[in-house]
Amino acid sequence: MDKHKGDHAKTIQERMAEEDLVREKVDKEGNRWKKVYFGGGAHFKNWLEQCKELGEVMLEEVDSTGYKCFEQGGEKLYRIWMKMDIEKENDLF
Repeated sequence: MDKHKGDHAKTIQERMAEEDLVREKVDKEGNRWKKVYFGGGAHFKNWLEQCKELGEVMLEEVDSTGYKCFEQGGEKLYRIWMKMDIEKENDLF
């Protein structure tokens, strides 16, 4: 469950600033995931397709409260996470 669910006291600026800090997470198996996208709509679909071509992807639905365009349009808001592969990552540098 998203930690912001039901938290109406925060301004949209505060929510966006907090979202900017969300960059990485570790699942219960110890796999590291990197956030590569936050949003929805057509851009989300394009990002998702591209990310699937690059590797393993995990989706997370985020509470859209306060994001007026998503609330009014009834659209869902998502994070796209990509599984981090340390060996491949090290090859990039």
